[in-house]
Amino acid sequence: MDEHDGGGAVRLGVADPWTEALAVGPWEERSGPSPDPEPAAAARRECDRTAVYRQVQAGEAFQEVRRRYRRFAFPAVGACLVWYLLYVTAAIMAPGLMGRPVAGAVNVAMLAALAQFTTTFLLTWAYARHAGQCRDQAALELRWDTQERVR
Repeated sequence: MDEHDGGGAVRLGVADPWTEALAVGPWEERSGPSPDPEPAAAARRECDRTAVYRQVQAGEAFQEVRRRYRRFAFPAVGACLVWYLLYVTAAIMAPGLMGRPVAGAVNVAMLAALAQFTTTFLLTWAYARHAGQCRDQAALELRWDTQERVR
């Protein structure tokens, strides 16, 4: 219930590992000294930032986070694509099989379609679990380190 409905505002949230991360962008005010009015100094700072990000990208920690992502994402996407193409191919090439009744009005095609939805939800759950266990902490530490080096 919102304030305009007569109740108090309810704060909703999700456990986000990035919530407490240090981040400064052009939309936020920075604490500390005011920006240097000299354009050359600003260009040097931007070049230094670019060098830091390139070093981080070439570093082992960043590459490990990417490897962990790829080891999960590529096989999972490949398996889901194969499963989907199998379903579509069976619907086109074997209409007799797909139309075979299983229980009452439910046939093999309906079960396979429901299995597609189930697969999607299972993949989403597995991706979130894998990210939370294998990548989020390493990526957050890498981000904190990068932000400290850029400042």
